[in-house]
Amino acid sequence: MPEGSGREGGVRVTSEVGGLRRALVHEPGREVDLMVPSMMRELLFDDILLGERAREEHALFRRVLNRLGVETFEALDLLGEALSDAAGREWVEARVLPHLLPEFRDRIASMDAVALAEALVGGIRRHPVDPACFRETLYGVRPLPNWCFQRDTQVIVGSRVLFSSMASPARYREAVLSEAIFRFHPRFSRVPVLPHVSPELSFTGEPGFPGKRGQRPEVTLEGGDVLVLSDEVLVVGCSERTSKAGVESLVRSLSRTGAGEDGAGPEVLLRVDLPRRRAYMHLDTLFTPISGDACLVFPPVILPGHPDVAETWEYDLRAPETEPVPRGDLLTALRRLGLDFDPVPCGGSDPMEQRREQWTDGANALAVAPGIVVLYDRNVRTAEELARRGYAVMEAEELLSSPAGSSQGRGALDRACVLIPSGELSRARGGPRCLTHPLERDPVPGDPP
Repeated sequence: MPEGSGREGGVRVTSEVGGLRRALVHEPGREVDLMVPSMMRELLFDDILLGERAREEHALFRRVLNRLGVETFEALDLLGEALSDAAGREWVEARVLPHLLPEFRDRIASMDAVALAEALVGGIRRHPVDPACFRETLYGVRPLPNWCFQRDTQVIVGSRVLFSSMASPARYREAVLSEAIFRFHPRFSRVPVLPHVSPELSFTGEPGFPGKRGQRPEVTLEGGDVLVLSDEVLVVGCSERTSKAGVESLVRSLSRTGAGEDGAGPEVLLRVDLPRRRAYMHLDTLFTPISGDACLVFPPVILPGHPDVAETWEYDLRAPETEPVPRGDLLTALRRLGLDFDPVPCGGSDPMEQRREQWTDGANALAVAPGIVVLYDRNVRTAEELARRGYAVMEAEELLSSPAGSSQGRGALDRACVLIPSGELSRARGGPRCLTHPLERDPVPGDPP
């Protein structure tokens, strides 16, 4: 088990900024070492990562989280423990083995739980390899280099978990493995599941790759598009990765069920229709709250007055009918609901720098507590903008070596931005928020206990 070794269940997330207590992470493993260029496009990578450097950067990121009071759980360890449950292993094998060549099915079936978890995430190469080195002939089990982005495959909404419907067939197994953790790990198996239409794909593709290349299901919803802004307000991006059908499936589910047996749950869902561009793959690449009254934004899409501004639609989840109502830009729609955010432009005031730093996840910060955020160090102009607004900007090593970085370091800080190395991690197209999946956050003022 990782730093968090307790076995008690339960999750609770009712904001993006409440004090972060527990989170899922995954250090990039051999899956990034086995990745080849032909996989980059479908997985949204921009380059081949240097694995050892990426692991060093991720380890430092995790140390920062731990020092700031966050209990982190390595998802690969949790998966291995979930697979040690006979029912969990049977459930996963039923969804994975049919897509493998027979000899690899037998090999997988003979592994112990830990080795099986490593194989299903890290992949297995085929030997001998065709000299042409085509992707189809490289792997018996395809690696999952995107699994370091634990944000995407599930979402905690209140006290329940929502499983994602991935847009790319290449990420189907990620969703299966994440769901297995919540269904079969003793720590999480009692977490209620939020119903959502999540049809499995029709699989006719190459071994280890469910679905034909380019095939996508109609109903898709990924965690990077879902932001829990309060116990009452949920915001979901309609993007390249989350379809309108996926959003409306979630609306129907929330309208029927609320968020739990006590009837509590989101009362309003805002759908944000993003421009369909690769740079804007998820809403959290354009908008992330960093305190109760401030957010990082990419102005051309989030702020009014720009030609690409995203239109926002409001669904009243408590009404008998849930037809969407147009509400203009996102921040205006949020103000109507009592959530007034001061926009902090990623990249600062220069439109060129805004575009450069949005590409490198300048708007994808992780709030560890209100006003305490983690950001990639390459987003220099974003950090400067935060400094102008009173944030103490510090390198990760500075935090870790300073008195403020004690076990009570979060309480010793006021407004702070901690910069983590990102030379390799940023090539994978995901920032600190993408790398972290909150399991428990403290309530923010005004939230119910």
